[in-house]
Parts: sequence; structure tokens; C-alpha cells
Amino acid sequence: MARLRSLLLDWLLALGRWRLFATLATAAAFGLSHSALLVTPVPPFDLAILNCVHGAIPDALGPLVMRVYQFSGVHVSAVLVLAVLIFLALRRFWADVVCLMVGTGGILLIVDRCLKPAFDRPRPEGSLLQDISGRSFPSGHAAGSVVFYFLTCCLLSAHYPRLRRPLFLMSSIWVGLVWLSTLYVRAHWLTDIAAGAALGYVWLSFCLAGFTVWERHHARRSSPTASSPAANG
Repeated sequence: MARLRSLLLDWLLALGRWRLFATLATAAAFGLSHSALLVTPVPPFDLAILNCVHGAIPDALGPLVMRVYQFSGVHVSAVLVLAVLIFLALRRFWADVVCLMVGTGGILLIVDRCLKPAFDRPRPEGSLLQDISGRSFPSGHAAGSVVFYFLTCCLLSAHYPRLRRPLFLMSSIWVGLVWLSTLYVRAHWLTDIAAGAALGYVWLSFCLAGFTVWERHHARRSSPTASSPAANG
């Protein structure tokens, strides 16, 4: 029990006060959203934003934007996750492998198994794609993209610092395009995407904090001084 308390304290310290505040704020926002969506399932500004985005994108770019949404779907994303996991495994970055598996698998369970059934919000009408189904709140596309792409950036840039800026730049652009395409095809409301992004950030923070704690404890156990007579005496 003492060991568990120590790990929890280390994890909270690694999380930091600002990310802890973001976690509590997100939890409070989800609680308020549940009550608000029961009263007004589709706020007027949600519908206005959806129509605005759809009208602002020229018809010539429409198919390209739809491709972005399809490319960010579960099947293609699973291939990308597997490719990154294989790369990390080949480089023997085992802690990174576990972290990415927990991050990507955990966010799917949280969104699809817990939150979507709890909120049970219908998707927007008039979807441009026929294979969009399920509940709407929060957006799994938004949450999953934040966790996978930015967690991958953090893990890879720790080993390859020179790639940090281009990785985060490309990931930020791609994630923004994914969110835009989600609105364009009318797969989610804006509030779905905002909630998914906030949830993704919180889960990303949890995973990175856990990864930091694991590396610290592993470094202590691996340190020669940890088991030396001087350290024990």
C-alpha cells in the first residue's frame, strides 16, 4: 500500500498542477454537458457552425476533405498505430511500446465503451458518408487523433530531438484537417470535437505522466549506486 501511495504521489507530481487543473475542468465540463444536452440536444451555434463549415469549403475540395476523414478512420489509424509499434519494437523501445498501446487502446475504451453510451447523443443529420454510425458525443476522431499523433511525437522526439519540430508541426496540421473534415462530412457537432480534444489532452497527459514515473523508477533500479554498499550503508 505504501508503494502504491508513493507511485500515485509521483504520478501526480509528474502530471503537474496545470494538467491536473485541466483534468478537473474537463471532468466538470463533461458533467455540465450531460445536463445541458438533455435539455438542448443540438445547441443553435452547433448547427450554425456545421452549416458554415460546409458552405465555406468549395465543392471542388469536398472530395479531398472527405478523403481526409476516411483516412483518419479506425481501419487506417489501426495500421498507422501498428506501424509505429513495430518501429518502436524494432528499436527495442519497450516502454514506449507499452505507453502507446495503453494510450491508443485506453482512449478507444473510454470514448466508445464509457462516454458515448452515457451521453447517447445523435449524430448530425445529412451526413455526406453512408458508413457513419453510432453515437456522437464525444468525438472519437478528435480524442484519438490527439492521443495517437501527439503521443507518437513525444515518444519519437525523445529519441530523435531534431525531429521534434517537424513532427509536431505536421501532426498539428493533420489533426486540424481531421477536425475540419469531421465537421464537413457532418459526422460530429463542434461541441463533440471540443469535448473529444479536451478528453484526448487529459488522457495524453495521464499517459505521459505515467511514462515519466516508470522511467524514473526504472532508472533508480538500474543505477549502480542504488545497490552499492555506499548507498545501502
